Amino acid sequence: MKLKKVLSALLVSAMSVSLLAGCGGKADTPSTDSSADNTKTETEDTSKSQDTEAETGAKDESTEEGQAEEEQAPVEEQVLKVAAFEGGYGADMWSEVAAAFENSHPGVTVELTIDKKIEDVISPSMKAGDYPDVVHLATGREAALTETLTKEKALLPLTDVLDMTVPGEDVKVKDKIVPGFLDTLATNPYGDGVTYYAPMFYSPCGLFYNAGLLKEKGWDVPTTWEEMWALGDKAKEEGIALFTYPTAGYFDAFFYALLHESMGNDKFQEALKYGEGIWDTPEAQTAFDIIEKLASYTESTTPANANDDNFQKNQQLILDNKALFMPNGNWVIGEMAEAPRAEGFEWGFTALPAVTAGGERASYSFFEQIWIPNDDPTNDDMSRFDLSKEFIAYLYSDEAAAIFAKAGAVQPIQGMTDKLDGDNKLYYSIYDTGAVAVMDAFATTEPVEGITPRSTFFDPINSLVTGDKTKDDWVSQIKSDSDQLRAALKE
Repeated sequence: MKLKKVLSALLVSAMSVSLLAGCGGKADTPSTDSSADNTKTETEDTSKSQDTEAETGAKDESTEEGQAEEEQAPVEEQVLKVAAFEGGYGADMWSEVAAAFENSHPGVTVELTIDKKIEDVISPSMKAGDYPDVVHLATGREAALTETLTKEKALLPLTDVLDMTVPGEDVKVKDKIVPGFLDTLATNPYGDGVTYYAPMFYSPCGLFYNAGLLKEKGWDVPTTWEEMWALGDKAKEEGIALFTYPTAGYFDAFFYALLHESMGNDKFQEALKYGEGIWDTPEAQTAFDIIEKLASYTESTTPANANDDNFQKNQQLILDNKALFMPNGNWVIGEMAEAPRAEGFEWGFTALPAVTAGGERASYSFFEQIWIPNDDPTNDDMSRFDLSKEFIAYLYSDEAAAIFAKAGAVQPIQGMTDKLDGDNKLYYSIYDTGAVAVMDAFATTEPVEGITPRSTFFDPINSLVTGDKTKDDWVSQIKSDSDQLRAALKE
């Protein structure tokens, strides 16, 4: 997609010549009774006037020609390569934002690469040394491209981007972002206060369900895990599973929120850095027990479809009333917009049940990240990243935010939630109704062969559901892997 401006110069010099002809081409005619001296004087005055007008016209022409030349000065042609993950919000919004950026930046062409498996598309060329200029791709993906580049220190710090003025506005990027989003390991992966991932679309994560089914059955939404188990037994009697999940990777938001509920913030922060002995604490064991029990209430076909190709089959279980709850973010509404559904279906959304009555109910605030790959960390010429930084700064403009919001993609920009309505207003107001927002993630480490947070904490849940692993097997793996991850923490 390309959008180019062609600048046209005004025909100033031609206009100036016409002006000269009109102003200096006619002299005053002397009267018949004037003396020769008067005639001479008037002729001289007229000649001087013509000279003066000619000089003035020449100066005007020179000035206007200079302005025309300045307007005709060639615009530097630049190409910006942007790679973006195509999630539930679709690809069209990126095309529209790219066009708007080109429109406000003459000479710039944005080359978009958008795909649901963007890692598979861009990785081969990156291995050959051809990197995108900007990448929109969150952590927690199965391919772990973002984490791999982070561990290899192949990302550009974005601190100066946050200090940039948003293009077309008079406010800095960091001053538009909702407080708290720049103070987590999900944006500062090394825990050193330096931002490498800019927070993009965010979504309160929790449990999605068919509100129409619960109303029909007269079932209340559980507020504690004990109430959840009781509801699971009722649903089982009617052939409905209590739980499903799209893929095991969706347990990241679920697990973080559950740990925060069971541990409290201090121990939660310790767990994120694989603290020694943290997984032996009663609070951690509580979280493990809940997940073990939840696995026994999970719809049996879930693990077989819990992959990037078939995950929507698991989401369909909610729409078909074959399962009650699933962990997800509000993008699921767009993903399943055209899917068939049971009569009376109505999306419902809730934070995780509390561990104890009256206890904390948490909702993990998942957000996607955008970053700049540093193709050559040994190259000190930082000017090569100027256009990439300008583009990321532009993404926080009111213009770009409005385009994204039309597709349902909400950025952590102050005041954005005030502009929401309908279902989005419901989801984003969850923190206004008592849910605790959780945003942190496991700390980044040096590469550890065969071990990632996903492979350690989340993927084994498939085996818990199938019975191929026990809770003790899982916890033992967590402890062993955490020892290695802790030793590999970034300094």
